[in-house]
Amino acid sequence: MEFLTNEMRIRHYNDAILRISMALPEYHYVDSLLDYITGEIKQLLGAEGALVILLDEEKGELYFPGASYDNTAIREKVKEIRFPLDQLLAGTVIKTGEPIIVNDTTKESTKFPERDLKFGYHTRNLIEVPLKDKERITGVLCVINKKNGTFVQTDVNLLNMIASTVSLSIENARFSEDLKKAYREVSSLNRAKNKAIFHLSHELKTPVAILTQVMGLLHDDLSSLPDDGWKSVMVMGKRSMARIVGIQEEVADIMQNRHQKAYGLISLLFNQCVDELELLIAEGYGKSDIIGFITKRIKEIFGPKEDISKEIFLDRFVYEMLEKIKCQSSHRSVEIESHFEDVHPIFIPRDVIQKVVDGLIKNALENTPDEGKVEVSIKKRGDGIILEVRDYGVGIIKGDQKRIFEGFFPTQESMLYSTKKPYDFNAGGKGADLLRMNLFSERYNFKININSSRCRFIPKEGDLCPGRISDCIYSPLREDCYNEGGTTFSLFFPSKRNEINSSDHCD
Repeated sequence: MEFLTNEMRIRHYNDAILRISMALPEYHYVDSLLDYITGEIKQLLGAEGALVILLDEEKGELYFPGASYDNTAIREKVKEIRFPLDQLLAGTVIKTGEPIIVNDTTKESTKFPERDLKFGYHTRNLIEVPLKDKERITGVLCVINKKNGTFVQTDVNLLNMIASTVSLSIENARFSEDLKKAYREVSSLNRAKNKAIFHLSHELKTPVAILTQVMGLLHDDLSSLPDDGWKSVMVMGKRSMARIVGIQEEVADIMQNRHQKAYGLISLLFNQCVDELELLIAEGYGKSDIIGFITKRIKEIFGPKEDISKEIFLDRFVYEMLEKIKCQSSHRSVEIESHFEDVHPIFIPRDVIQKVVDGLIKNALENTPDEGKVEVSIKKRGDGIILEVRDYGVGIIKGDQKRIFEGFFPTQESMLYSTKKPYDFNAGGKGADLLRMNLFSERYNFKININSSRCRFIPKEGDLCPGRISDCIYSPLREDCYNEGGTTFSLFFPSKRNEINSSDHCD
């Protein structure tokens, strides 16, 4: 009779292991799989509960991703609890790699009061075996409160067999999760790449077409002058312009999957260049060396400039800039508040800090709806100075925040702001301002950080803010809108002069 009982038990165990093995492909999430496995173990050993206990190596804590109890409320409660490694017997199993049987918890009273208090039930007896992968012990398989009799060595042998299946499942699930994470990252990078290329193509269209037309107009105007070498220069210019047009067409074809001519894409707006063209012709008219004149003007505009660090009192400098920006953005109904402390000077090229401050405030205004506000503050922080520009605008989507310093990565769709003026809501830009600030920070030894939260009513990239708080159907009151989203850029300037000798650098 005893032999028959053992035979039936072995068959029962084998059936359970087979069921667990066959169930592995059906569960796509490791927590659901571990719940199923612990349910099978609880029933198999006739216990009140079973747990998969894993080690969070980074925090040194034990947690319970898989649990099954007769009392379902306890199962859900257990999953929310964590313990330090040394507060459970599972910690001993993980450290030693040896299974433990405790059939009388009163002899281990120091290990259970805190656990039972948090779990909400009394532990009478338990059995624990280690979960091992190829390199280390990752956790414990635990069975609690056997309903009839006590735990025996046969139970340990059974749990050890199941533990290998559990460890394999956890390892596969982690590998799968890593693959999913990598795929999401690659997908995010691919979207960023596509967005950057499309945006660059979009930004190239108008200036390329206008420059092409300007080259034609210049050729016509210069045709009445003697050929003192300007024709060869014009040929080179047209050839280079043709190359740029070709690049723009190729990018457009890649992103839009269709062929089209630059002249068919762009409606040339001559009014955008009439003033500049007339001025250039007027300045050069009558000069014997008009090509030399044009060359000189190009050098003046695009030639290398020497950036020398100077002593700048940031509070005074930003105050003067704000006065100009308020005039330039006076068509907007956005309040600009400033809070400045008296601070010691910083050493940085004037042109650099002007571009940085202008870019930050412009970005803040263009992301803040009318009736909103922007705060600019300067304060001492330890041995340095903090410049903060905070807007109460739409905020930046979390996935975009880590990419905005990479360059040519606008946080809005290109077509949304293509016709806007500077400082208009959603006017946006080419995505290069923040890249330039990041490069400046590395070169001139200051730090730049961002903290942003996207308005919860427009969580996706294509969702639009109406542009005026009172027009919003969700938060028509200023105080409510201020709590929904916004972005803060913080710049930290150390107190001592930059170690980099900026005067030795030229742009």
